[in-house]
Amino acid sequence: MRRSRRTILVAHPGSELYGSDRVLLESVTGLLDHGWDVLVAVPADGPLVAELRRRGARVELCVTPVLRKSVLRPRGFARFAATTARGIIAGAALLRRERPAAVYVNTVTIPLWIGLARLAGVPVVAHVHEGEATASRLVKRILSAPLLLAQGVIANSRFSVGVLESAFASLGRRTQIVYNAVPGPESRNPARTELDGDLRVTYVGRLSPRKGVDVAIDAIAELEARGVPARLDLVGAVFPGYEWYERDLRDKVEAKRLQSRVSFRGFQSSVWDYLSKGDVVLVPSVADEPFGNTAVEGILSGRPVIASATSGLLEATDGYHTAVTVEPGDVASLADALERTIADWDTAAALLEEDVEHAQRKHSPESYRQRIAEIVGGVARRS
Repeated sequence: MRRSRRTILVAHPGSELYGSDRVLLESVTGLLDHGWDVLVAVPADGPLVAELRRRGARVELCVTPVLRKSVLRPRGFARFAATTARGIIAGAALLRRERPAAVYVNTVTIPLWIGLARLAGVPVVAHVHEGEATASRLVKRILSAPLLLAQGVIANSRFSVGVLESAFASLGRRTQIVYNAVPGPESRNPARTELDGDLRVTYVGRLSPRKGVDVAIDAIAELEARGVPARLDLVGAVFPGYEWYERDLRDKVEAKRLQSRVSFRGFQSSVWDYLSKGDVVLVPSVADEPFGNTAVEGILSGRPVIASATSGLLEATDGYHTAVTVEPGDVASLADALERTIADWDTAAALLEEDVEHAQRKHSPESYRQRIAEIVGGVARRS
């Protein structure tokens, strides 16, 4: 049976519950709230699937080639090519069956969906969550070229738009900025009035070289050398294939004798308990970040944030009294900022509530859902 054209097909590259996954949940909720039948296509099962179904979306596992750096290696390219062949067959069949009013492609890492949708005569909205300003112009053009086929393009920051514009000026002109929805905790535990004992530091996110997790560990070691006691909670896990990086991190902790100072908490579906138990949140990325959801989550939890002064993190932390930025990869600067957090605690504590309210207004899920539904629905209706 063919469905009516009240269906929006949403394509997403994963099934976890990290930053872009959580933003996807808000996009899907916005479409559902506006009366659309939403089918989400993901390549594998995972915690995201159950959450999507709980909100009322349909979910289908569909083979999808995802652009990752592993594609540059011979074995990785062979896998990518094989997955692409299977993805063409599966994706085309899904489009024929569903006959959606539009396809919403969440990230530039799954360009096949843009091509399949256009070949099927279905309009496309592409949502850009990536931004690599340091990539060569050729690489940026290759990654951005499929977006030229989309009827609508959304980006999560001015930084991301700038990266698109450096590839194709026309993309910069027609891309709409919608800042990420970042829901806060249902209830907030107030920050400690006095920092007695260890400084409690929290990192939330992927355990990845580009995220600077090793820099965070080195900063804790530097504080230890200065006689400043601190503990670090690492809340997150590695991408499949990056297990070597977690082993390196654990080796570093052991070599620096920080076993009692650094804890690996693994992936957590809800991070608020860990954020509320901490005093300060670190976002120590050493590579470009298109935005910085975890920085906003730190602010929403009512905690000071220390982030790298780079790319979209500067945008994510702009305008908050209790968010500071440091040179990416600079261990001493990060340790200095942590020490200043202790010295300036009384001043920061008085400004935390104001920052929380600012973040709630700027990243309201309700406003975000409305905007996404307007853009996607507008493209679908115009078709």
